[in-house]
Amino acid sequence: MPDKISVLLVDDHGLVRKGFRRILEDEPDIAVVGEASNGQEAVKLAQDLNPAVIVMDCALPEMDGLEATRRILKARPESLVLMLSMHPEETWVRQALDAGARGYILKNAMDLELGTSIRRIAAGETVLDSQLHRSSSLKGERGSALTQRELEILRLIVDGKSNKEIAAALHLSANTVAVHRANIMDALGIHKTAELVVYAIRNGLVNLP
Repeated sequence: MPDKISVLLVDDHGLVRKGFRRILEDEPDIAVVGEASNGQEAVKLAQDLNPAVIVMDCALPEMDGLEATRRILKARPESLVLMLSMHPEETWVRQALDAGARGYILKNAMDLELGTSIRRIAAGETVLDSQLHRSSSLKGERGSALTQRELEILRLIVDGKSNKEIAAALHLSANTVAVHRANIMDALGIHKTAELVVYAIRNGLVNLP
């Protein structure tokens, strides 16, 4: 028989890990070789156990799943990480992929196909939850749909300016700025200003001094 796909489970909830282990115990070609309850444990066990696939919760204590993924891949670039998250927002997906994850699936999906996702990642595929395929900007457009005016407003948002301050700087009404801000967020699939700032900086949509 061919070697089984070795898997490290990382989640801070013991019952969740137990549930995932039971799911995978029914898969004849997959073997769970270890469990971690936080990001620091995940980094250590990834080095000690050398699993083929790491099933990583995005939100973890002590060190989140994104940072743990970065550290694991820095030490072991051949590692394959499948990120599990409660967040369907595109900005979370992009951050996971930027960190090096090979897949992103939603933990609360009723049709969670954990074994299938692990096999696909082990075979070299990138796996995204089917609920995430609606957004085209995951394909790499990265803000190309923004107008010059929107990019100008985005730069001022990143600078911490309020709608009123942006309006004064650009000789616009505050309502017009609010509309532009809403259009920017809609175009990028982002719903919070803090996430918008992080996204703009990470993807080079603004030039920092």
